[in-house]
Amino acid sequence: MTAVMNESRQFTPELLEEVNRIVSLFPEGKQKSALIRVLHLAQAHFGHLDTEAMDYVARLLHLNPIEVYEVATFYSMYDTKPVGKVKLEVCRTGPCMIEGAERIIAHIEKRLGIKDGETTADGLFTLKSVECLGACGYAPMLQAGESFHEHLTEEKVDALIEEYRANPVANYMGLK
Repeated sequence: MTAVMNESRQFTPELLEEVNRIVSLFPEGKQKSALIRVLHLAQAHFGHLDTEAMDYVARLLHLNPIEVYEVATFYSMYDTKPVGKVKLEVCRTGPCMIEGAERIIAHIEKRLGIKDGETTADGLFTLKSVECLGACGYAPMLQAGESFHEHLTEEKVDALIEEYRANPVANYMGLK
């Protein structure tokens, strides 16, 4: 598994080693089993998974591009376009909607001046409504990086936005 040298999107030699290590965890011919892990590496390395990045992963794993697109566009953890430093992912499934997720999404849109799926002009925040985040008993909720925020109110959202604005990296990575 080597990178095509004419690519503008390539992994470093260290990342290629890691891809090979991940692929080696699965039986011969089952390299598709490594796809989710390799997509995580690609997103971390490239920032997001545009078509060029997904095509690169497909070539690395000897897959058809559509096999990579299907996975990368299905899971909300992957971004197919650039996102802000802080991605506010609001659960939009039944329990959260019943408890006010639509109100929370509308409040964030108004507060940040963006719509669902958009990024603020300063590149700090992206709002993304997503499918179940597995905290139905704590609805409505959102995930930002490593942190889950539950039982949301408009006031709690305002405080979160100010926290992330003050220190986006530490707060987003759960280091506060």
